[in-house]
Amino acid sequence: MSTPLERLVRLAQAPSRRILGLMSGTSLDGIDAALVRVHGSGPGTRVELEGFRSYPLDPALRADLQRGCEGSVAEVCQLNFAFGEALADASLRCLAELGVDPAAVDLIASHGQTLYHVDPSQEGTPSTLQIGAPAVLRARTGCAVVSDFRSADVAAGGRGAPLVAYLDHCLFARPGEVTLLQNIGGIANVTVVREALEDVRAFDTGPGNVIVDEVCRALLGDPAAFDEDGAHSREGTVDEALLERLLGHPYFALEPPKSTGREVFGADFARELVRAYDPERLRDLLATVVHLVARSIADAYRRFVFPQGRATRVWVSGGGAHNLTLMRSLQGMLPELPVRSFDEAEVGFSADAKEAVAFAVLANETVLSRPSNVPAATGATRPAVLGSFTL
Repeated sequence: MSTPLERLVRLAQAPSRRILGLMSGTSLDGIDAALVRVHGSGPGTRVELEGFRSYPLDPALRADLQRGCEGSVAEVCQLNFAFGEALADASLRCLAELGVDPAAVDLIASHGQTLYHVDPSQEGTPSTLQIGAPAVLRARTGCAVVSDFRSADVAAGGRGAPLVAYLDHCLFARPGEVTLLQNIGGIANVTVVREALEDVRAFDTGPGNVIVDEVCRALLGDPAAFDEDGAHSREGTVDEALLERLLGHPYFALEPPKSTGREVFGADFARELVRAYDPERLRDLLATVVHLVARSIADAYRRFVFPQGRATRVWVSGGGAHNLTLMRSLQGMLPELPVRSFDEAEVGFSADAKEAVAFAVLANETVLSRPSNVPAATGATRPAVLGSFTL
């Protein structure tokens, strides 16, 4: 019988790999699972999506994750394994629904759940923590696992984000074109794709769906509510004075590379806005934070992207791409550019699947011992091979 190391060597020598990518983002809305066949590596990478599923988190686990960074060491320890079980459940359910035996999967790529992140621009030791015990995932599925993608970039002096920039370059690099890939998840980030990888830039533009969802929940009195299709924010009136004050947040003026997270633009940020606002005008507050997301994106382009040359187009992914009020607002602020949903890009998978696919692609590079961070995007001092194996 071959050893795990021997199987890994054979996998690296194969022309393609079947990888299940798992992603749980800052919005904590669920676990995304994308089963892909990855051919080749580097700029010539080709991805075939075999199936995609998204599973909501158990409400109790979701609540535990929301307060996870405030928990004791004992609580975080248990949460690490509890989320590992949730990842295993999602993996096995996805494969069963697709009719695929786990033994036919070469690898699972698990981003895990970010519990805490200290950016180099913040006080304290630059660091990042994603939970979701890969040993649990390995034991439950029988598949080798690549996880902990962000740590190697942080260790190389980077911010550990954004990491999706590598996939963006593989898919969208074109001679003479500058394509903007804007993700609006819990936090919003952009990748500026140029033909050469060393010219790619990426950074977090600022807040995203976390603050929009939190204000919407306060408005509707429903802990599971969100601004579906932008229907609720569309009925509100933007508070221009508050919007201008929020745009004065020091993060927006920081030069890229930069990243942020729930610890800056998270539920606490939104709850403070709700507490200080007229409870009879929460619909106006919702409209205001939706416009804050759009305006912070448009302002970031004008400050940090357009001075280096005009862009060709904007593709928007993440939950924000489904918020029609947000999309219309962003297009109105960028009249010179076509702003479209990533679903219209015809790359073989949807906007919802993109991040799970991205981590499958990163794991593919890990198997081949190829660096897959983009130092110009993360601020790392050197290229780094991302991820750790659990064989």
